[in-house]
Amino acid sequence: MIAYNHLIKFVPPLNNTKGLQGTYAGVITIRESVGLEDKYKTPYKLRFFNNQGREFALYTDRAFARTRVGQPWQVDVEGVVQFFWSSGNQTLDYVAQENFTPELLEYWCLQIVLPLFFTIEETYTFLHAGAVEVDNKKILFVAESFGGKSTLTDYFLRQGHRLVSDDKVGTYQQNNQLYAITSHPHHRPYRKMEDLGIYVEHFAAEPGPIQAIYALEKGPADVEISIAELQGIEKFSVLGYASEMKLFFQQVQRFEYVARMAKLLPVYKVTVPWDLERLPEVHAVICEHSRLFK
Repeated sequence: MIAYNHLIKFVPPLNNTKGLQGTYAGVITIRESVGLEDKYKTPYKLRFFNNQGREFALYTDRAFARTRVGQPWQVDVEGVVQFFWSSGNQTLDYVAQENFTPELLEYWCLQIVLPLFFTIEETYTFLHAGAVEVDNKKILFVAESFGGKSTLTDYFLRQGHRLVSDDKVGTYQQNNQLYAITSHPHHRPYRKMEDLGIYVEHFAAEPGPIQAIYALEKGPADVEISIAELQGIEKFSVLGYASEMKLFFQQVQRFEYVARMAKLLPVYKVTVPWDLERLPEVHAVICEHSRLFK
């Protein structure tokens, strides 16, 4: 499967041949191994909040800071799988636990562990956003929890737009342009634990410049749909809030990256009526607005 602009190669292979079409920048190997618990001595632990009903923790061999080449890292997904890698290496080894299944491996790897891996390796900076293409231009939707991001992304997909990401959008800067990389070809317009979602064939596999970010603001059902550009601290706050994979030991780098994003990307507040019947109007307004960009 192509995900995060890489070919994800599972060894042994998963019984899943979908999502293999498209270009990619490199290969990440996810390899079953044994005996790594003794090889990796990683006493420093960072426990995350309960994730999908399971304890989820990150380990390394020294006080948490920016990674060094060769530094060992370990991720534990309670009862399912342990992942191990050395920084600078494109292979993640895993050890199955008592509740392991290939489906759970695929979910945890694609949805959680790879974004964490790319963040630690400083390959991409992630935003918690839905993202689609309009006329081959990548636009992102951000919102507070239950703010309509997934619903709007789902509506755009049903209108034939290509999916960029359902939830986590990897970004990187090249010269004076910010690019979005596609996540994986699944969409989850519902909430179900440890589930990748619906496979999406109409998937934008290649990276591309980010055209704009739209911050959704809920309004009454009869509110007028409006779009206003954000500036200054309000714009910076939206980008900071939308940041994903916020590791405390990368705080300085993330702050600097968000500041660059604020300089390079337009961010717009979209007042969205809280009425599913008006989704066609919201779609039309955003599409018309996005087409103003060259």
